[in-house]
Amino acid sequence: MLVEHAKPKFDTSQVSELVKRLFSLTVTPKDIRPLPSYDDQNFYVAPAEGGEFILKILNTEDSKNPSMIEVQTYAMTFLHQNGLPAQTAIPNNSGQLMSLEEMDCGYGSQKYLVRLLTYLPGVTISKVPLTPELLYETGKMAARMDEVLQKMEHRHLGVLLREEFMWSLSNLVLLEAYLNVLDGDPLQEVVKSVIHHYKTFVQPKRSSFRKCINHGDFNDLNVLVQPDDNGGYKISGILDFADMNSGYYIHELAIALMYMMLEHPNPIEVGGPVLAGFESILPLSEVERECLYLLVLSRFCQSLVIARYSVALHPENAEYLMISSKKGVKILQDLWKLGKEQVEKVWFTSAAQFDDRK
Repeated sequence: MLVEHAKPKFDTSQVSELVKRLFSLTVTPKDIRPLPSYDDQNFYVAPAEGGEFILKILNTEDSKNPSMIEVQTYAMTFLHQNGLPAQTAIPNNSGQLMSLEEMDCGYGSQKYLVRLLTYLPGVTISKVPLTPELLYETGKMAARMDEVLQKMEHRHLGVLLREEFMWSLSNLVLLEAYLNVLDGDPLQEVVKSVIHHYKTFVQPKRSSFRKCINHGDFNDLNVLVQPDDNGGYKISGILDFADMNSGYYIHELAIALMYMMLEHPNPIEVGGPVLAGFESILPLSEVERECLYLLVLSRFCQSLVIARYSVALHPENAEYLMISSKKGVKILQDLWKLGKEQVEKVWFTSAAQFDDRK
């Protein structure tokens, strides 16, 4: 969880100065566009010298862990080298892929890690119709991504264990300390019930899950798409590796499935094509299949509780922080009411039918 005042608040003049000093690129305020971010600060920059880039300024807490950022930056390059559409970092004038910059954003002088990343074309998948074909490709991309990441080697891979990381699906029980943000809300009982079922049903089975490195946030705002040649869309970018952690293949599927549900008029229909796409690369074991429903609900709980907590810290950023919450509360409640057996029947039957069409 972020502490207060950890999120950077750079203005365009500070961004211009940074880009000039670190990369010898000239940008004026009209060449700079702020982009949404949960914990950090991102800017689209189009320098006079040509090209398009993303300047990423990390929050003060994550900036204290350069080894983690080094692994994330390397992972992006590794995926890119293996044919997946990830950003890569641009070396600065010192030849480094990141630098620690001391600036005052109104809270006194603090240190922020800064990187300049390549720009990827496209729009977020949240802005286009989620056809079964695109959902299938989303599931497939999530599996391909984790399959490639699992082959990655790096001297600091150990930092990905992240035993106290709130966003890891291995750490759902950490939410219990924050449930007071739901006091007086009927949602609190649903979240408590999901955590109870996670403890009693999922945790005992976790030793049977296949381990991997998770991107950890394959969501509707971190997947970019472009029009394809068939009147549909293809995935053109994978963004934001800040939630990478040592996890399990089934976690990545649950995360992708949950966030795609937020963007669909009939959320339960998302499960079949996403599952079919994922299993075209990585077929699930029986134990993994048994836990998918509860893991999807667990991710809804993480998203909703952490968003409520974050809004308390950053009320000025409420609109972005509550994006998932607006639809997520109803979807979580609906899935809980339908129950595991009914939801799984829809997902698994639909996935099998989708495979038959392919």
